[in-house]
Parts: sequence; C-alpha cells; structure tokens
Amino acid sequence: MSLAELVITAIRIEGRSKAEVSRDYGVSPRWVYEICRRYDAQGEAGLLPRSRRPHSSPARTPPEVEEEILELRKELLDKGVDAGAHTIAAHLERRHGAAPSVSTIWRILSRRGFVNPQPQKRPRSSFIRFEADMPNERWQADITHVRLGDGQEVEILDVIDDHSRLFIASVARARFKAADVVQSFHEAGASHGFPAQLLTDNGAVFTAAPRGGRCALELETARLGIRSVHSAPYHPQTCGKVERLHQTLKRFLSKQDPAETIEQLQDQLDAFRDYYNTVRPHRSLGRRTPAEAFAARPKAVPSLQGLEVPGRFRLRRDKVDITGVVTLRHNSRLHHIGIGRKLFGTRVLVLVDGLQVRVITEDGELLRDLVLDPSRDYQPHSRSG
Repeated sequence: MSLAELVITAIRIEGRSKAEVSRDYGVSPRWVYEICRRYDAQGEAGLLPRSRRPHSSPARTPPEVEEEILELRKELLDKGVDAGAHTIAAHLERRHGAAPSVSTIWRILSRRGFVNPQPQKRPRSSFIRFEADMPNERWQADITHVRLGDGQEVEILDVIDDHSRLFIASVARARFKAADVVQSFHEAGASHGFPAQLLTDNGAVFTAAPRGGRCALELETARLGIRSVHSAPYHPQTCGKVERLHQTLKRFLSKQDPAETIEQLQDQLDAFRDYYNTVRPHRSLGRRTPAEAFAARPKAVPSLQGLEVPGRFRLRRDKVDITGVVTLRHNSRLHHIGIGRKLFGTRVLVLVDGLQVRVITEDGELLRDLVLDPSRDYQPHSRSG
C-alpha cells in the first residue's frame, strides 16, 4: 500500500484528523490536503503518482533552431570539417547574431544521436598550451603522406603559423626534395612574410644535423636571419599544431572524391586552406578565423644578428644544358651562368635576390653562389662563383 493510500485510509475510514495524520506520517499538511482533494475528485486514480514535468517549457530551444543545428552538423560532417558544438554555435551566431549556448547545442546533438560519449578522452582543461605571442613569430612545418585514387602515395608539405593558426602553405609533390622545400618556403614567405623562427621535425629535407652538416633549408633560413629549430627525436608533440593540422586536412580529404592526379589534389588542398583560414572558426582563437587572428597583431620578422632580411625573391626551375650553363633574364637581358658540363641534365632551382644568385640541385647541393654582373652575357664558369 502506498503512502497516499495509508493517508486516505486513516482519514476516510479511521476518521482521524488531517493534522494528526500529517504529524504521525511525517508529511506536510499541504500534501495531505492535496491527496484528499484528488481522492474526492478522482477516486483511487487520484492517488497514482504524477509526473513532475512542467506542462510547458518556455525556455526550450525552438524546433526550427534544433533542425538548423542538425542540418549544420550534417553539412559540416559531409564536408569533412570540424562539426563540434563550438563551431556550430559560431556559425549560428554569424548567421543570426545569436545562438544557443554550446552546452545546449551539445545536449541537442546527444539527444538526437549525433554524439558518441568518449569518457576515456583526456579533458581539454588538462592541456598545457604553448603559443607564440605574435604572427610569424614561429612557423611549424611538416610533411605527411596521402594516396591518390590509383593508390599512388604522395607527400604534402603543411606549414602553419604558431600564433594565429594561419594555414600558411599546403603543397603536394610526388616526393619532396630539398629544392622543393626551399621553393615552397620562399613562396610562402612572399605571400605572408618570413617568420622569425621555423620549427620542424628531423626529416632529411629539414635538417642534416644527423649527417654532420646543414641541408638546403637550414642554409636558407640561416641566410635569411631565421632561427631554425627542430623537435626532439620521437617527440611529435613539439610540432603538435602542424600534426593536428594533418589530421584535420586528412579528414577533409576523406570526404572528397579521391584525386586522380597531384594537380587535382592541389586544387583540393587550396580549397581547404581557404576555408580553414577564412571561414572555419577556431576554438583556440576565441572562434575567430586564423586570417582574422593573423591580421590582428603586428608581425614578427627574422632577427638573427648580422643578417639582413631579403627583399623581393624570384625562383625558377631549370636544367643544366649541354654546354653546362643555366640561363637567367635580368632587366630584359639574358645571362648565362656557368655550372659545368659534367652536370648536364641536372635539374636545379635558381634563387634570385636582386643581383645575388644561387643555384642549388633538387637535393639541396649548392652549385653556384654569385653576384650577377649585368654587363656580361656569360658569367664565369666557376662552381665557386
């Protein structure tokens, strides 16, 4: 017998007072009067437990807003980009000027089956974040691998700004050689300015320290006044931002039609980089885009003592001809730079800063470093310049 039935029995059958029953059973007089009222109006049905759920929920998220949240979630997932509650809230706020709280969005996604709880994941509050204070204070660069539609494995060089998370560069090659990395680095610098520091892992195209020397990129960064830093071996966390960027990029690519050529893959990389920089709100940036964060502060510049930041660069690829020279046009005049007949057919990268010219092989070997003499069509055939 329930407590309500005991109370009604004591009052209606035993004839006890409501105040006495309330005191003896340890319940409030108000509840006793309510039970009696319900029993008189409905009989035994009035004694059954009732839901405490309110008849209306004026603060509940409107159904049309819930549907928009779900549509956004599906749209972002189909694109292969971030579709978390924070990102959805940022998109809604941009559309309408206001949005439900992140916790509300998360509850809606969970209730509708769009979130799988992962209690084993480490909470974000436990992370210790390291971030550069200024744009271009530090770039992180790394190479990752993907496959084309025919199964061919290709490489992607990703570069990210440590402070703003700006996706500086994403370049695809069948295989990156030292000259390719140097060229990509110069092209990125021409677009965004050169960084004060470059952080990479210990890949052969990034450092030759294990081989007792310096690779082409290290020589270039030293000449440009850029500090070159490398992570400890087997410690990818040091380059955590670019490693995380690899994952985000691959998730996007997994949602695209597989690229059949490197050119098609490059188009996909360019599209994602533009979206990442100008559309996607970034959680660590207070939901600003990387482009907004990059433009918000003054930029750091290379600052190693005794070295000057170069002006405008030109880069061109060439091949040593049968006479052992490569050609370079300066002020509409063609100049021939001697490399050596033994290097006939060697593919090279020519880096030009005003009259300063350097010629390196695709593997990063410096062949010529000279100051161009504009008065001479043929520069001396000397590998030392």
